Amino acid sequence: MEKVLEMKNIVKTYGRVVANDDISIDLRKGEILAIVGENGAGKSTLMKILYGLEKADSGEIFLHGKPVKITSPSVAMDLQIGMVQQHFMLFGPMTVTENIVYNNEISKYSFFDKKKNEEKVAELSERYGLKVDPTAIVDNCPVGTQQRIEILKTLYQNADIIIFDEPSAVLTPNEVDDLLDTMKNLAAAGKSLIIITHKLNEVMYVADRVVVLRAGKLIDVVNKKDTSIEQLSYMMIGRQVANLEIVEHDSNETLLKVENLTLGSELGKKVLDNVNLYVNAGEIVGIAGVSGNGQTELVRCISGLERNYQGKVTVNGSDVSNFDVAAIRKAGLSHIPEDRYMWGSAREATISDNILMGEEDSIRFSKNGILKQKEIDGYADKLIGEYSIKVDNNKQKIKELSGGNAQKVITAREVERDCPFTIACEPTRGIDIGAMEFVHERLVAKRDKYGGILLVTSELSEIMKLCDRIYVMYNGSINYEFKNEDIDDHKLGVLMLGGKVDENKVVN
Repeated sequence: MEKVLEMKNIVKTYGRVVANDDISIDLRKGEILAIVGENGAGKSTLMKILYGLEKADSGEIFLHGKPVKITSPSVAMDLQIGMVQQHFMLFGPMTVTENIVYNNEISKYSFFDKKKNEEKVAELSERYGLKVDPTAIVDNCPVGTQQRIEILKTLYQNADIIIFDEPSAVLTPNEVDDLLDTMKNLAAAGKSLIIITHKLNEVMYVADRVVVLRAGKLIDVVNKKDTSIEQLSYMMIGRQVANLEIVEHDSNETLLKVENLTLGSELGKKVLDNVNLYVNAGEIVGIAGVSGNGQTELVRCISGLERNYQGKVTVNGSDVSNFDVAAIRKAGLSHIPEDRYMWGSAREATISDNILMGEEDSIRFSKNGILKQKEIDGYADKLIGEYSIKVDNNKQKIKELSGGNAQKVITAREVERDCPFTIACEPTRGIDIGAMEFVHERLVAKRDKYGGILLVTSELSEIMKLCDRIYVMYNGSINYEFKNEDIDDHKLGVLMLGGKVDENKVVN
């Protein structure tokens, strides 16, 4: 098979950290190459070098056997290399067509030719089986459609090599199936694809070959047909991933109760519409739903970040309706926020200070209003070690850490806090399989000690794996409630999109 791309002996360092240590890979025409590894393994750095977002310290890149210098994304695009970003780069108020043809529009008499551009997008959509409405406003499109728009943007730029960065992070199971089929269709059409992902089941479905990186080094390149999820996991983290055993607990002690919770938007629309749910001691309860269906607002109301709602919230037996954050935490709640920087940490503060947050007046960490710095630093070092947070020392600022390591700091602080109930929003977002395993173990350990956890995550495999019960949210309401064992991921995906389940029959 023809080699369309070669990256030879790539080295990239950041100070003392070697992100890419003499890595060589190749990509062949019409294949899907997966790159897997833990956080800090060097996956994203290698692809940023290929797309011109970073410059290698040494090494060479060859396209069709000829050396090239890729100094910026525009150079990469000129060389027919495109990248579908994890966080979509779209203009929400503009149409699908305007987003796809942006900066390369068809004009007539120096004016945007609306008809011709829409026809071009419709033709592209039809050719690659990526269904979109060329006239739709992007803000009104569901997440799966927005991703199709990103792919079509790349195809419109004539990309022959397409990099996908964690492409399924925000999709429902049904949308993930569509995406993986799209990737296979693109490869069949002669495109060459590289996918960065943590989800090994997707790798096993879609990839032809797999590159495994660990700690900046190339561990192996294997054919998909010659490996397994277990073998890839072992190569990624250097040990076998343990299987969690979740034992069912019976408890009538309710740690969270939400009754008739209703929240209106500034435009008068109900963002939350009469939501009722509960979490007992000794259980993990999941909230499944496509992003934008009220999960964020629900968590904000429970945690005290939103205080303008109707209804009742009870935490650990105390009515905390419309209380502030500090009062609700004092009642017995810890919270891993959805946005690690906006709500979860102070970017300019040290790791020690971030781990201390919310506990400044505790007897353990202060006396007569004076902080016990030695105790604080010792506790921070303990969590850094237990959660394998990659840092130089506890005085580093959060902004100096990778996103995955910043997430570990927040998760460690909140999971280890001595309180009965935890809201965990995207607790493993952006962290690798080894760290994910550890976080899952800690959540289950809290559950087994008769703590309660409300898990809100876009990782549906996480919900299916950890939760005793699952609520599905759609359009601001609870669309369905079920025990974990009563439903499969296909039914869950249908429910998340507003479908119904009637006597074990899925109704779209």
